[in-house]
Amino acid sequence: MTARVLVVDDLEPNVKLLEAKLRAEYFDVLGAYSGEEAITIAKAEQPDIILLDVMMPGLDGFETCRRLKADPETMHIPVVMVTALDQQADRVAGLEAGADDFLTKPVEDVALFARVRSLTRLKMMTDELRARYTTGKGLGVVDSIDVEVDDGESCIFIIDDNEEQTERLKSTLGDGYVISSEADPEAALVQVRSGDFDLIIVNMSLEEMDPLRLCSSIRSFEETRLTPILAVVRKGDTRKLVRALDIGVNDYLTKPIDKGELGARVATQLRRMRYVDQLRSSFQASLEMAVTDQLTGLYNRRYLASHLSAMFDRAQWTGRPLAVMILDIDHFKDINDTHGHDVGDKVIQEFAERISRSVRGIDLACRYGGEEFLIAMPDTDIAFASVVAERLRQEIATAKFLVGDGDKEIKATVSIGIGSTEGGPEEDNAQKLIKRADEALYEAKTCGRNRVIQSAA
Repeated sequence: MTARVLVVDDLEPNVKLLEAKLRAEYFDVLGAYSGEEAITIAKAEQPDIILLDVMMPGLDGFETCRRLKADPETMHIPVVMVTALDQQADRVAGLEAGADDFLTKPVEDVALFARVRSLTRLKMMTDELRARYTTGKGLGVVDSIDVEVDDGESCIFIIDDNEEQTERLKSTLGDGYVISSEADPEAALVQVRSGDFDLIIVNMSLEEMDPLRLCSSIRSFEETRLTPILAVVRKGDTRKLVRALDIGVNDYLTKPIDKGELGARVATQLRRMRYVDQLRSSFQASLEMAVTDQLTGLYNRRYLASHLSAMFDRAQWTGRPLAVMILDIDHFKDINDTHGHDVGDKVIQEFAERISRSVRGIDLACRYGGEEFLIAMPDTDIAFASVVAERLRQEIATAKFLVGDGDKEIKATVSIGIGSTEGGPEEDNAQKLIKRADEALYEAKTCGRNRVIQSAA
C-alpha cells in the first residue's frame, strides 16, 4: 500500500533519513521543518499520515498535534510522534494531545512501516465518507460534525482469558464506560456480532484461540467491520504486533499497562469511532434528502425513476402483476388562490399522510409533481388496486382537511388513474405503464373529477 507521508522535524538529516527509508518502501514523502510549516502543508496537501517530532523550537510537537486535531481540515489525518523522548509521561502527553501513536527512537523499521500502513488504511476507509459529507455540507443538507459531543456511555468489550488482567483493565478504565468481558473466544465472536460495542480490547496472549485469527474474524464481520480493536501485546513482541496491525487492529497497548496510556488510547479510538459514525449518519441524511420530497416526506421523482424500473423488471420476471395509480388533487389551484400557498402546502402534507396510511409496506408512494402523487403496488392486480383507490378517494372526499390551527376546514377531492402490467403491450416498460395510468387520470378529470378510472388493457 502506498501513501503520502508528511515527515516533520527541525533537523534536516532526520527528515532525509526517514524520507529515504519511506521512499524505499514506495511511500510518497513530503518534508516540513517546523510546526507552523507542518500545519500549512497538512492543510494544503492533505497527506495520509504525519510523522511528527516533538522537540522543535517555536511550536513543539505536542502543540502542533493539538492544532492539527482541532482543525476540521486536518483532524482526520493520523499523527504519529517519532521522538527520542522515552519517558512514559511524554508518551501519555503525546497521546492526550491527539497523536494516534507515540514511537520512541530508535524505532524498528518494520514496526514503523506497519504502523504507517495501518493508520493509512484506516484513514482511507473514512476518505470516501468525508468526500460525501463535504458534498452534503456544501449543499446545506447536513450539519457540522463535533466529535467532542458524546451522546452516552461508550460500550467496551474485553476478550481475555486472564481473569486477573481483565479485572485490572476494568478497574483502570473506571466507571465512565459500560464494560463487559468474555474469556471464551468462541462465545466472544457470537457476542461481538450484536454490533453494540464501541471498542473491543483483545489480549494477544489468548490460549484457546489464535488471537490474530480472532481479530481477523472480528474485522470480517459486517457488524464490526469499522469497530475499533485495541490489542494488548507483550513488550518486544514486534512480530505479533506487526501482524495484528496488518490484519486490521486499530491500536495497541504493551504490558505492563499504564493507566494514563490506556485512557489516552481508548479516548482516541472512541473519538475516531464517533467521527466515523457521524460521517455515516450525515451521508445517510444527505441520501435521504436526495431521494425524498422535503414537503411531504414521501419519495421524490428521482427515486421513482430508478426504483420503479426495478419493480417493473421483477414483475416481468415473476409474472406477477404490478399496478400503478396516479392521484391528482382536484381544483388545487383554487385552494391556493383562495386560501394561500401556506394552506395549500398543509393540504398536500395531510394528503401525503393519508396516502401513507393507506398503502402497504411493499408499496412505493411518492410525490410525482406539484399536487400529483404516484403509488406503485407490486403483486397487485388491477381489481384490487381499484378497491384501494376507491377507498382512498372516498376517504379524501368525506374527511375534510384541517389547516391553520385546526380551526379551518377545507373540502377537497381527488381523481385517480390506474395502470397495470396486466394485458400490457408486448414491448412494455415502466414508462409506458406510467403513461397508461396518466391517460386514465386524464379521463377521470375530463369525466367530472372525483373518480377512479382504470386504463384500457
